[in-house]
Amino acid sequence: MSERVSLLRSAGSISLATAMSRVLGLMREQVQSYYFGAGFVTDAFLAAFRIPNLLRDLFAEGALSSAFVPTFTAIKEREGPEAAWRLANRLFTVLAVILSGVTLAIFLFAPWIMRVYAAGFTPAKLDLAVTMTRILSPFLLAVAVAAVAMGILNTYGRFFVPALAPALLNVAAILGVVMLSPLFLRIGWPAGLSLAVGAMVGGILQFGIQVPPLRTLGFRFRPDWAPRDPGLVRIAWLMLPATIGQAATQINFLVDTWLASRYGNGPITWLSLAFRLIQLPIGLFGVAIGMANLARVSRDSATGDREGLRANLSAALRAVALLALPATAGLVALREPIIQVIFEHGRFDHTSTLNTAAALLCYAIGLYAYAVTKIQVPTFYALGDTRVPVVASTSAVAAKLAANAAFVFTLPMIGVNPFLGLALSTSVAAWTNFGILAWGLRKRAGSIAGHGVVRATLAMLAVSVATGLCCAGTHAGLTHLAPGGGVGGEIVRLGAAVAVGIATTLGGALALRVPEARAFTAAVSRLARRTPRA
Repeated sequence: MSERVSLLRSAGSISLATAMSRVLGLMREQVQSYYFGAGFVTDAFLAAFRIPNLLRDLFAEGALSSAFVPTFTAIKEREGPEAAWRLANRLFTVLAVILSGVTLAIFLFAPWIMRVYAAGFTPAKLDLAVTMTRILSPFLLAVAVAAVAMGILNTYGRFFVPALAPALLNVAAILGVVMLSPLFLRIGWPAGLSLAVGAMVGGILQFGIQVPPLRTLGFRFRPDWAPRDPGLVRIAWLMLPATIGQAATQINFLVDTWLASRYGNGPITWLSLAFRLIQLPIGLFGVAIGMANLARVSRDSATGDREGLRANLSAALRAVALLALPATAGLVALREPIIQVIFEHGRFDHTSTLNTAAALLCYAIGLYAYAVTKIQVPTFYALGDTRVPVVASTSAVAAKLAANAAFVFTLPMIGVNPFLGLALSTSVAAWTNFGILAWGLRKRAGSIAGHGVVRATLAMLAVSVATGLCCAGTHAGLTHLAPGGGVGGEIVRLGAAVAVGIATTLGGALALRVPEARAFTAAVSRLARRTPRA
């Protein structure tokens, strides 16, 4: 029980910070949708932002984190803190040099990059996207050093501040639109540039907020150019296949944007907003539990404790089942009212709501697989195994391309908008990736039979069906009994449906004796007892 509570406590601090970030992210999307709708400006920004964002996910928060944390942990355990600080200084120095060159390349070649990447854009939209890409070109450098800082803090058990850092990106983006849009219009600049400026400032702040806790731990940055350092070489070798292993999602995004750019104004934004909603439970549960689990399995791998590794991995998988499956059911059941409440304001019309809701349904099919992958892939790198993630990622890309070919060309024949095939094929790729990684982990780490993962997952699948039905029934019943009321009325109905869904999930999980449900209620009870009474 103590191990379960420990994992949930670590994941809980990450989830709390991530929840704040995700809520602010939804507010950012609300503001952007209110000011610019779903079309010309937002499509251009999302295409521009996806270039540095793709490189960030591949080389910074993805491959770099997965390669750095196990290496830093092993050096700290075996050689002591001073050796670990030396590795961190050398990595910061190498990143500053290399990524400054990448920044310059993106700035110079932005027109050619966007002509290939967003081939369906009109000349005016393409010009706006190029300018935004140049503004965002240093974003990769900022978030790469932020990812290293996050890895160091996580290794020392500090999870809250690193998980909170992305919230600053959202705050900066919101303020950028609200404060800079009118200013840019007055001086004759496109108001949409405020989106790029706000995001760039936010990227810088993500690193800045982590500097004070780093200094508290005793870290002091000193430039140290030593590219042949054995630790850096190990990180580089781990990153190479790790980059391929994490490439599936990013290639999927590239393909989706390239195809969606050909369907006029709107599809890029609809897909992005739908995936933003999918990322809420993924960030709260999959990423949070994955980050907490990475620190634990890295320690287990460094000390050779394979049974401990299997126990920690199993606890993480049960926790994801407890949280991600009901969240999927809730999103599917309440997808249209959720999007209405959050986005249907200003220039964002009901047609955009319906299209975004349809895309959300297609993405939700793969949500559980996507969340579990956030645990599986870092576990492989903690074990020093890079082959299986590469095979899984390559297979997922192949599945995505095959599904795109099938859906994009067949869906119009049955009267379905072809852009939905892009979301549906992403779910196909997620399940392909999940299946191969699950097989590989069994071979690499050993069987986790006896740890209750399958039983807990099946139990939560049954509970999730009930959760979805209760959410949909509650919302439909309240809409019938008390229709209208504008946005306020819809918020009340939606809140009641969500509350019923949470109660159904927790009650069902406890009734079916899912271990993490008991650990969760025990942790909540302890927190309640500690809370001072008035």
